[in-house]
Amino acid sequence: MRLAGRVALVTGASRGIGKAIALAFAREGADLAIVGRSSDALCQVRSSVANLGRRCVLIVEDLVEPGACERVFDRCRADLGRVDILMNAAGVGSSAGPAAVADFDDRLWELTLRLNLTVPYLLSKRALPGMIERRFGRVISIASVAGRTGLLHGAAYAASKHGLLGFTRSLALEVAKTGVTVNAICPGPTRTRSNDQRMAYDAQRLGRSLEELDATATPLGRRIQPEEIGPLAVYLASADSAAVTGQAFNIDGGLSTP
Repeated sequence: MRLAGRVALVTGASRGIGKAIALAFAREGADLAIVGRSSDALCQVRSSVANLGRRCVLIVEDLVEPGACERVFDRCRADLGRVDILMNAAGVGSSAGPAAVADFDDRLWELTLRLNLTVPYLLSKRALPGMIERRFGRVISIASVAGRTGLLHGAAYAASKHGLLGFTRSLALEVAKTGVTVNAICPGPTRTRSNDQRMAYDAQRLGRSLEELDATATPLGRRIQPEEIGPLAVYLASADSAAVTGQAFNIDGGLSTP
């Protein structure tokens, strides 16, 4: 129970990586505020958290809307008292309107940078004063291996994740002496609904089967499972990681091995 007595705010918790991390946190003893746009999906997550004996506040919000980040944080603090762990898992994937830059939708560009980069910034601003005052805090963000390289027909996604890594490293330096750590996780191709859609796009673009792409997605011969990301998130959220900050950890099945 490495997170016993802690309160975690998890965005993007209704499905995929965010859901897997929320449940991993609950299994390690954390109380949760889970954020997403689908009430039905969040209710299922809350039921699973309740079965683990933890408190869980359900917050239905579209985080890109004006004032949403402030409302989410204030609701979490009102119901659970504080935020010890900020888990930024909400995001727009590269499957949302993939296109060359010359043809890219400007509104999708703005949306992607807003949700993938500005929302973690805004939530961090709200969470940091309390974390610094208590001399403990964890800010963890889901970036991507695409935050280290380019991504064909995914410039908005790659740019947002590059920016998120820059934000993570800069914030880590600012708060290094306060008991607050700031880190990122960079998944490779992960079996989520968003990545399924990207795989379908690439299969059509390349004239290959989905089965073939899946089998060659990583050197493991498969994609990553969302549940395989949870243990690292738990470690980064725990007291054990006090000396780990400003880092970006790949979970990519060896995809980025030189």
